[in-house]
Amino acid sequence: MKYVLASKSPRRQELMKLISSVFVVASEDIDEESSYTLSPILAVEDIAKRKGETVDKLYPEDLIISADTIVVLDNKIIGKPIDEIDAKKILKELSGKSHYVYTGFRIKYLNKEIVNHVASEVIFNELSDELIDKYVKSGSPLDKAGAYGVQDNDKFPIIKKVIGSIDNVIGFPVKEIKEAIEQIKK
Repeated sequence: MKYVLASKSPRRQELMKLISSVFVVASEDIDEESSYTLSPILAVEDIAKRKGETVDKLYPEDLIISADTIVVLDNKIIGKPIDEIDAKKILKELSGKSHYVYTGFRIKYLNKEIVNHVASEVIFNELSDELIDKYVKSGSPLDKAGAYGVQDNDKFPIIKKVIGSIDNVIGFPVKEIKEAIEQIKK
């Protein structure tokens, strides 16, 4: 049995190394926005499940881990920005507010499957237009749900506080995924 990470995210691949030093990355693109009509929790779990299903047939004897992360403000799902203008708009919307980050994950091994999610609350600082412009120009927000990465906070102080798992906000709740892996291997 080998571990298969069904995700192209470089951040998930880094955090996956905390679970196993040896793993395969295999992922197919799916239409994530089609799940956005569901509640945030159901949406993120559905996306994680569908991502994993894209590689099930390729690795039928292996343990497959897939995940997806969304940002939710006032019960509205905020995905990845489509461009720099959208990233600035999203960051202005989040400025000075509290929102939630949900990561759904799916663990599949042989005929067993666990689908679950982790939630964290993130409180933003009040962001100046100058900070938003510099951050967006760095390029970092463009491939992240909510147009930000908690790992960028040292250079760009956008986050005041995270309540819950920081790994979850990055997009891969290591502790909970490890627990699910142990459970599914029994």
